Amino acid sequence: MLSEVLLVSAPGKVILHGEHAVVHGKIALAVALNLRTFLRLQPHSNGKVCLNLPNIGVKRAWDVARLQLQDTSFLEPGNATGDAAAPTSEQVEKLKEVAGFPKDGADPECLAVLAFLYLYLSICRKQRTLPSLDITVWSELPTGAGLGSSAAYSVCLAAALLTACEAIPNPQNNGESTSRWTMEDLELINKWAFQGERMIHGNPSGVDNTISAWGGALRYQQGKISSIKRLPALKILLTNTKVPRSTKALVASVRSRLLKFPEIVAPLLTSINAISLECERTLEEMASAPAPEHYLVLEELIDINQHHLNALGVGHASLDQLCQVTMAHGLHSKLTGAGGGGCGITLLRPDLEQPEVEAMKQALTSCGFDCWETSIGAPGVSIHSAASLDAQVQRALDGL
Repeated sequence: MLSEVLLVSAPGKVILHGEHAVVHGKIALAVALNLRTFLRLQPHSNGKVCLNLPNIGVKRAWDVARLQLQDTSFLEPGNATGDAAAPTSEQVEKLKEVAGFPKDGADPECLAVLAFLYLYLSICRKQRTLPSLDITVWSELPTGAGLGSSAAYSVCLAAALLTACEAIPNPQNNGESTSRWTMEDLELINKWAFQGERMIHGNPSGVDNTISAWGGALRYQQGKISSIKRLPALKILLTNTKVPRSTKALVASVRSRLLKFPEIVAPLLTSINAISLECERTLEEMASAPAPEHYLVLEELIDINQHHLNALGVGHASLDQLCQVTMAHGLHSKLTGAGGGGCGITLLRPDLEQPEVEAMKQALTSCGFDCWETSIGAPGVSIHSAASLDAQVQRALDGL
């Protein structure tokens, strides 16, 4: 068991193109978003394991001795290899008992705690005794906005617990501010993070945890995930309209529109697939020799896809407003994720003056939206020295 403090971070994600079409077997392009979730793991010897999640107001502590007495055989020995089966409903019920939650507890706070307990007990039970730990997780990502916040949480937990329990080596060399694990270790981190995601979401696709573990960009189609090797540095404005929506209801509404008008809707899905392919080709060209016309292509693809998504019925007045405000500044936006509100992305060209960006952010904020200027294609899960984290992150992890 390692005795040093570990500081880990993992990125969120946005879907560039392919939302909704992906449900019908088409390609989706997902990119790592440089808004990150940070975790601090502090080993100690007070006989307690503490979990602190300031973003959602969770502070829980358990006696290690009490957890040690729990029969954790329900977690199955096979888990230690990372080849775990999906958590069963029986395992979930038992974890709720261990956590002291009611049987019907299914709110985000409860699920976040269950994912932690599942990963802690499964990964750490190979130790002679369960370790006493203090874990704080703080995120720049808003929760429930389709930006992969739960996956970034699961990836951070898996990476920190596997490293603390020496199932994988700490990749940090002396003096390095930020380090990353080997491909092989990332595979194991990702397998465990997928288990955490299953605790939270039941039946996730695996895209969110994979993009958070590996970073960069991925193409996803019919359960197959492959990485896009080269990606240019792209800046975006991410806007959260803060309009709540049900992904399930939106997916169902697209399905029913497809059944009602197959000859109208199927070509839209085929066209969205072609947009994803064209975008991927353009990004790969830009990575080797970026030119201003590439941005024009990306902007056009954004506009076409946004119109298609409106035609599928997953637009919203708040997203129309976002597109109008950014268009007034000569910029192009589309929804990302489920639609019906939620988040949108705006491509920021490199020739853009900062005052222009600030004016646009001001206009969007006055619509009641939240905005973040960030980049896509961010590095995946990483381990940091304390000195390399900025003051805001340090303060958040210190609970200030």
